[in-house]
Amino acid sequence: MTRLLIEHRTGYDYLRRVSLSYNEARMTPLTDSQQVVLESTITLNPSTAAMATYRDYWGTRVTSFDVQVPHDRLEVSARTLVEVSRTERIPSAGEVVSWDELKSDDVRNDYADWLPDTHLTEPDAEIRALVTDLADGRDPHAAAHLIFDWLRDEMRYVQGVTGVQSNAREAWAERQGVCQDLAHVAIGALRSLGIPARYISGYLHPRRTAAVGEAVAGQSHAWVEWWDGEWRGWDPTNSGPVSDFHVSVARGRDYRDVSPLKGILSGGGGSTLNVTVEITRVA
Repeated sequence: MTRLLIEHRTGYDYLRRVSLSYNEARMTPLTDSQQVVLESTITLNPSTAAMATYRDYWGTRVTSFDVQVPHDRLEVSARTLVEVSRTERIPSAGEVVSWDELKSDDVRNDYADWLPDTHLTEPDAEIRALVTDLADGRDPHAAAHLIFDWLRDEMRYVQGVTGVQSNAREAWAERQGVCQDLAHVAIGALRSLGIPARYISGYLHPRRTAAVGEAVAGQSHAWVEWWDGEWRGWDPTNSGPVSDFHVSVARGRDYRDVSPLKGILSGGGGSTLNVTVEITRVA
């Protein structure tokens, strides 16, 4: 069990004054069987913003707000205390579904949201052929791990090569990308075999050796969950299972479903983005 205090600030400095804006923030971690949110607050600047919360289709907590006074800067600050307890469990043979079960009407209906590819996850013909060969003779669980091993060997984490709108095909062509790209390529490869897969956004405490009470510069991060009889998590960027140092915030089909902050505005004329994430292990 790990207890983490996360402080996430996102700010936009506009080149020209914004007259009004409508926004959505996905910056509050999930409460589920593996993590529990103990405390959570979101504060806004300008503080006059009208704020509401709801759960989106995917179960993510969304803070929606509109700012109807002229402003030169927008800042959203989220502060969360969360307790995470994850265990990597190796399934027995009977716990992993077969390929025939994955193709059944019941599974395809129950996991219909997580099987079709999107513009960001759709793999090219080369990836489809490669992963088909990898999966030959393996069950879905073993095939998923071979895909992750293949991805580790074929792609490198490199910043600046891709952008927010880059898709899996573009990242694969470069054999480089950031966590978002690696997650999209992995999801597309899994779905091409008929394995349900989803995109997870959240936070990663980057230093396990940090002392209790020591604040470190954290990271907004992305990883993958796939279903082969139960949902399991994997971090393609760090080539390992999701741990107590991963905090899930949002689930979706791809990055577009989980963007931390998005909105529409009138005015602005461009902006400068500033993001800081600070994580402190408190237990």
